[in-house]
Amino acid sequence: MAGENQTHVTEFTLLGFSHGQPFLFVLFLAIYLATLLGNSAILALVSLDPHLRSPMYFFLSHLSCLDICYSSVTVPKILANALRPRATISYRGCLAQTFFLMACAGAECTLLAVMAYDRYAAICQPLRYARAMSRGVCVAAAAGCWLWGMLDSAVHTLLASQLSFCGAARLQHLFCDVPPLLAAACSDTRPSQAALHAASVFVGLSPFLLVVVSYLRILATVLGMPVATSRRKAFSTCSAHLLVVALYFVTANLNYNRPSAGYSPAADTLVSALYCIVTPMLNPLIYSLRNREVRGALRKALRGRGTAGSGGSEA
Repeated sequence: MAGENQTHVTEFTLLGFSHGQPFLFVLFLAIYLATLLGNSAILALVSLDPHLRSPMYFFLSHLSCLDICYSSVTVPKILANALRPRATISYRGCLAQTFFLMACAGAECTLLAVMAYDRYAAICQPLRYARAMSRGVCVAAAAGCWLWGMLDSAVHTLLASQLSFCGAARLQHLFCDVPPLLAAACSDTRPSQAALHAASVFVGLSPFLLVVVSYLRILATVLGMPVATSRRKAFSTCSAHLLVVALYFVTANLNYNRPSAGYSPAADTLVSALYCIVTPMLNPLIYSLRNREVRGALRKALRGRGTAGSGGSEA
């Protein structure tokens, strides 16, 4: 019966915010363009600057690619709905959006853990670093992050596709995700809830614990360094990643592990916007401000462009 009811759902109405507001359209458009520009700049710098060819920046380029995917999964549809009197998304479009959103979430959790291990290997085991983080290992690790995210997402999307929705299919959200789908379903959601709890352990908590253990080992090693300049250099290479980890895991935990008591659709929408839309915009900004090598590569690229422009005008 659940499957029969489900076939009648052809679209969802999204009730995440009041529609027909030009201000919201401009705000989300500005965030999306900043996200594309910032992360594309990181990708370009890593590709073009020979000083950014280390494993750290290889993984940073994958993080930027993930952030572009994050925003592109959700924001274009939000923009399309922002000026319409009724925001909708098709049933198949909703499942597709859920799949790619969860895939990016799972991949990013794992990637941040791999990036933390890379910093641990570089600072705590420098003599073994070249072999431990060889090109082949880095490629395999990055591919594993993407694959792990897709496998996790496939489970959630498959379970979501078995849900049935009675009456008007309305989601109190800006876009499709597993929590709002579960809140709107009128069938048994226990399998999906169990999958979310399992994912919070294996996809969320486990990578986070690996990050914590890696940085505890890094902290012990750095504090044991005899030279203050060496300590400052080690901390500077980790500070940007720590900020990104803190921002991502805090908002992800609020998005997928909120207590049911005191649930508020408005708060849910705000947290999800921070997690999926604002955070991808902030990541390249954090790395640009906190990482000396990225700042240097950016200044070099801007100087080169200015020199080229001056030469062209003189010619």
